[in-house]
Amino acid sequence: MTKAAIIRCEKNEEKCPLTNCFKCLLEKKEGFAIYGECMPAGFFTCRCPGDNASTLARILKSKGAEVIHFCTCTFAKKTDEGWGSSNGGFCENLDEIIERVNKESGLPCVKGTAHLPKGYTPEIRE
Repeated sequence: MTKAAIIRCEKNEEKCPLTNCFKCLLEKKEGFAIYGECMPAGFFTCRCPGDNASTLARILKSKGAEVIHFCTCTFAKKTDEGWGSSNGGFCENLDEIIERVNKESGLPCVKGTAHLPKGYTPEIRE
């Protein structure tokens, strides 16, 4: 069973309680559909400019996390037509943060949790 952790952006922490992210994780949908079985391994909030993300990932790894998912809102926005990634999300440095987290923690990193943009396949950095 894959132990998946979630890192979200501070810019959304007072607006979103991660309800759909956790629901998708437990139901193996959206960004978590890539797993046969999975369970939550914890979550953290990344603080701008993202310097704390690698430390957070190492803590999550020490608690048993096997993969880190970055919330969809970090790279996509809700529009009238649904979620879209063309105008970006809360984090303008997400790809660099994911690269650093993967390198420094040794954990695979996935872009996407709930509300995936139409036609989007979660990107995995291994």
